[in-house]
Amino acid sequence: MSQSIFLPNYTIGADAYEKVNDIVKPYGTNAVIIGGKNALEKAEDKIKAGLTSEVKVTDTLWYGGNSTYENVDQLLANPSVQAADVLFAVGGGRVCDTVKVVGEKAGKPVFTFPTIGSNCSPVTAVCVIYKENGEMQGLFFPSQPPTHAFIDSEIIAQAPDKYLWAGIGDALSKEIESTFSARGDELDYTDGLGIQIGKMCTERLLQYGTQALKDSAANQPSYAIEQVVLDIIVTTGLVSVLVINDYNSALAHSFYYGTTVLEKMEDYLHGASVSYGVLALLQLDQQEALFQRIYAFMKENKLPVCLADMGLNATSDLEAILDKAMTTNDIVHVPYEITREMFKQAILDVEAYHAKQNQAALAAAN
Repeated sequence: MSQSIFLPNYTIGADAYEKVNDIVKPYGTNAVIIGGKNALEKAEDKIKAGLTSEVKVTDTLWYGGNSTYENVDQLLANPSVQAADVLFAVGGGRVCDTVKVVGEKAGKPVFTFPTIGSNCSPVTAVCVIYKENGEMQGLFFPSQPPTHAFIDSEIIAQAPDKYLWAGIGDALSKEIESTFSARGDELDYTDGLGIQIGKMCTERLLQYGTQALKDSAANQPSYAIEQVVLDIIVTTGLVSVLVINDYNSALAHSFYYGTTVLEKMEDYLHGASVSYGVLALLQLDQQEALFQRIYAFMKENKLPVCLADMGLNATSDLEAILDKAMTTNDIVHVPYEITREMFKQAILDVEAYHAKQNQAALAAAN
């Protein structure tokens, strides 16, 4: 059978929106902007300033607050969306996922304008769909990724620091999960290419991540921010587009999806939860040296290195998390069976390591 691959395109820089008009105009002249409220406040005027009379914005719409099928249906029923030639998705991952589903169902090109550096949704052909109560419902797969992503590094640098922080946590999972899931398989060219691209992730995040967070805290666009944002959005996105979905995630994302059943985790950022799942995966797979490096980096940058950092409790919350996590497809295509007891023990091992580190630090202080 033939295989068609549509690779993501992107523009990055503080002047990225100056390229919008020329890149969009071959696809149509009427654009509708769909975004989050804060994102629209930051980016809408700057997007419009980059357009000429060749491309005009006919309407600006709120996306609905979450990537749910209910919000997708409301947007599909909107006359402005129906009349548009192209759709502009402005905001974070849930905005992009919502508009990607709308674009697929309406048959319209989607251009993304990420205003935070938190995930790879702006360039991927997968959408995470949630239930109205915030619990993860499932995945939707568009036929191809967005046509182009415009990554304004100035807007991202000025966004709340927590989004870049969580984006780094999310991107830490890509190389580790994809190589784990693909281990032992005979990979075809496309899957092999995706796995190799993913190997750019971990070391670059460890090299530039701390400085990028410092620059973000100063609201200052920088080389470090661009390197990290490209890792978060583009490198991970390329992997997602190239590999079969079996290789896109593993136990780290199963842990995150498990946390979505807890109401108190509704507003906790996806990438931060995933980063803790990375620690659990490395413990489960006995990658001790890498675990220690990732743990030290996460602790330095205040990513969650124990359940308590996320407001979770091993006694009262862990069983509910595992109930959901064990139902996910992310731990199906893996190099060996992951049982509930193995999953639980990996988390408890992370907790034990953290407790030991704390004890050592207290002893050194005294």
